[in-house]
Amino acid sequence: MKLEKVFAIQWPKLYPMYLKKVEAKGRTQAELDQVIRWLTGYTPAGLRKRNEADADLETFFAKAPKFNPNAVLVTGVVCGVRVEEVEHPLMRKIRQLDKLVDELAKGRAMEKILRG
Repeated sequence: MKLEKVFAIQWPKLYPMYLKKVEAKGRTQAELDQVIRWLTGYTPAGLRKRNEADADLETFFAKAPKFNPNAVLVTGVVCGVRVEEVEHPLMRKIRQLDKLVDELAKGRAMEKILRG
């Protein structure tokens, strides 16, 4: 898939997919929101606003208040791609979020997911 197509994915359509994935594994929306907020710096109200807005992934990450500096600790493979080796900055952020959601769905402890 071309980067432009990935960046154009609508956040309000992706979020329910993330939610379905984690809930199917016994995790909660609150936990998913906590992971997203940790990475992006959104407040609970800010994240709700983004979930209701018509925004693509590029806009979602561009409007993020403060990308967590500990995001560099998010490493490993997601979708066959090593997260820390992704060169494009926006694509790396997307892969970091994918990795965190995967870890949540796999039952990893929240303190480890949040690199605490």
